[in-house]
Amino acid sequence: MSFLDPPDPPNPFQTAAAQTGTNVSTAVANAYLGNVNQSTPTGSLSYAATGQHQWQDPTTGQIYTIPQFTATQTLSPNQQAIQDQQEGAKLGLSGLANEQTQRLRQQFATPMNLSGAPAYGNVSTLANAPQAQTSFGDAGQAITGFGDAGQIGSTFGGAPDVQQTYQHGDDFSADRQRIEAGLMERLDPSLQQERAKYEQQLADQGIRYGSPAYENAMRNYSMQANDARLGVIGKGGEEQQRLSEMSRLAGEFGNKAQQQIYEQAKGRGTFANEAQQQQYEQLFGRGQFFNAGQQQDFSQEAARGTFSNAALAQNFAQAGTVFNAANAQRNQYLNEQFALRNQPINEISALMSGSQVSQPNFINPNTSSIANTDIAGIINKNFDQQMAASNQQAATANNIIGGLFGMGGAYLGRK
Repeated sequence: MSFLDPPDPPNPFQTAAAQTGTNVSTAVANAYLGNVNQSTPTGSLSYAATGQHQWQDPTTGQIYTIPQFTATQTLSPNQQAIQDQQEGAKLGLSGLANEQTQRLRQQFATPMNLSGAPAYGNVSTLANAPQAQTSFGDAGQAITGFGDAGQIGSTFGGAPDVQQTYQHGDDFSADRQRIEAGLMERLDPSLQQERAKYEQQLADQGIRYGSPAYENAMRNYSMQANDARLGVIGKGGEEQQRLSEMSRLAGEFGNKAQQQIYEQAKGRGTFANEAQQQQYEQLFGRGQFFNAGQQQDFSQEAARGTFSNAALAQNFAQAGTVFNAANAQRNQYLNEQFALRNQPINEISALMSGSQVSQPNFINPNTSSIANTDIAGIINKNFDQQMAASNQQAATANNIIGGLFGMGGAYLGRK
């Protein structure tokens, strides 16, 4: 190839032939790698190249030699002995089954004769059974109402109002103040006289007015005087409580009298209602007695109808039992006849069946494989690289030639 000539494209037939040869070689190598011999306790599996096959590529006409492999499975001595025993047993059973087929041929030559079978149950005996009783006698109407027993009393005689307060408008405060005032009138002179006496006693002891000792002593006296006044106030409260209690007892007496009047009026109303209730119960009892008699008649009529239907059901059940017994007898006879006819077939099938020898369990070997080499891709990629290089060279040459023509034009212009 010259400096400016592009590269020649690869021959597609040659490229295909190269790729096919690579694929065949890789496949042959992978076949040798994948055919791994195995050995197990129950047997072994071995591969061997036992022949060759000539294969011609339809595109290129190239002929390739491809090896052929044979897989051989060999049982262990124990498994082989079991296999031999089973084959012998199968051969013997097959002969015995063949002998039994002669009997079976004779049996099939004679059709089944069911003329001696028991008859089926007669359905007419069930269809002609008596009809069940669907009604019974009239027991009369039940009483749904009875005489008027009178109205229940809802009110009774009035009673005086309940006294809710006592000593209306007064809480005995005035009486309390009167008592307190009377006691204070008697107490105050004594307290003043006692204070003067106490002050004189302090002066005799040399305790001056306004001194701390004087103030302490007078404070004790004042506390005693206050205690006496509080006692007076307490006596006033006791008197007020006594008067209030007397008024409360008077109010309770009035309310008890009102309650007595109320209870008497209530008793009269209760007596009238009890008499009305008694009359109501008597009327109600007569209605219940009549209805109980009507219910008794109804129950007797229903019992007679139930008894009749039970007898009809018993008759139908007895007829059904006879019908089912006849069918069961015939079915049993047919099952026995079919069993006698099918038993030889089952025996021959059992003789023809047998257990299978245990086959060796082989594992999937961890084999490696060789990947195909992409010869066609390598050839085409090399052609693309050569074409790119050629295009680059052509572009460089064009640039050089263009530059030379430009320099010549400029030189001619200056001339």
